[in-house]
Amino acid sequence: MPVPIRQQIRIGAYVLKQRLLRRARYPLVLMLEPLFRCNLACPGCGKIDYPDEILNRRLSVADCIQAAEECGAPVVSIPGGEPLLHKEIGEIVAALVARKRFVYLCTNALLLEKKLHLFTPSPYLTFSIHLDGLEAEHDRAVDQSGVFERAVKAIRAVKAAGFRVNVASTLFDNAKPERVAAFFDFVSGLGVEGVTISPGYAYERAPDQQHFLNRQRTKELFREVFRRGKGRNWSFNQSTLFLDFLAGNQDYRCTPWGNPTRNVFGWQRPCYLLNEGYAASFQELMEETDWPSYGTGNYEKCADCMVHCGYEATAVNDTLAHPLKALKVFLRGVETERPMAPEIPLDRQRPAESVFDRLVAGAVAKDDREDSVAAE
Repeated sequence: MPVPIRQQIRIGAYVLKQRLLRRARYPLVLMLEPLFRCNLACPGCGKIDYPDEILNRRLSVADCIQAAEECGAPVVSIPGGEPLLHKEIGEIVAALVARKRFVYLCTNALLLEKKLHLFTPSPYLTFSIHLDGLEAEHDRAVDQSGVFERAVKAIRAVKAAGFRVNVASTLFDNAKPERVAAFFDFVSGLGVEGVTISPGYAYERAPDQQHFLNRQRTKELFREVFRRGKGRNWSFNQSTLFLDFLAGNQDYRCTPWGNPTRNVFGWQRPCYLLNEGYAASFQELMEETDWPSYGTGNYEKCADCMVHCGYEATAVNDTLAHPLKALKVFLRGVETERPMAPEIPLDRQRPAESVFDRLVAGAVAKDDREDSVAAE
């Protein structure tokens, strides 16, 4: 089963509580990013384009615990960078599991077998291993040969050791529906708990800007994939309505506060994908961020986004608000033939702002000031 029953019950109860308390905004998943450094340089990723003084930063175990307590989300996703490069990652995961957070440790798996002794199997821990397709597609996506083979070997070893494993996949505009279908068949044969699938976000700092999907192409691609998936044993670690959204059947708006991000700079505004500044606390992030200025139709950088960390929370809320609709999609499968839902108009979106260099310069200057004070 992709999502354990206890996790489904906990999240359902948590969301119901927030709705009863009439909270308009609340987190579902904490995106805990303890470092930016990675042992790969994927051309479609904009997460590692920082100077060394930033790449060398780490969140401490105490920082991570505080972020989880401050946020209160029942699920903690630990991306990066590559989290297994963090010397205290075992302690971080153990502390979160002890607090009964459902932890998804995201990794390219290159170090996983070497580091596996740091972890203990638990229903609260899932390794989310990144695979962007079959061998040719994945090794091209990470710009290094042999990575697919090593990741698959690690998946088999981790499963044999009794751990839960999820596969995280990102699709770009060079994805072929028949190859994606073959990839899902292959992953199903590995015995993993499920797949998290998403179109790639157009990171402005990514070296390769040519292969990101626009929203129309995303919907067409997923319809083609899901059409091939009817009657096949594919298991997704996502809500049925989010998958239905990917195929163009839901007119959802982004819920960026559903997956707040804490990283080495602070609480990132407005979401994991888009770096537009930082808040000093979770409360400040939730209360002082200008949320209506972001999202598809509101901001140029969000125009083509259909990524799960922005829209899964929307789908979960819709599932609880309209359970019969969700059940219908679950029983009948994702619609692939009828007309798509209307697209969000872009004529009133504000233009993109360039803020990256200013944010990095400010962070480096702050480090210099703190080092100067410490030396006095």
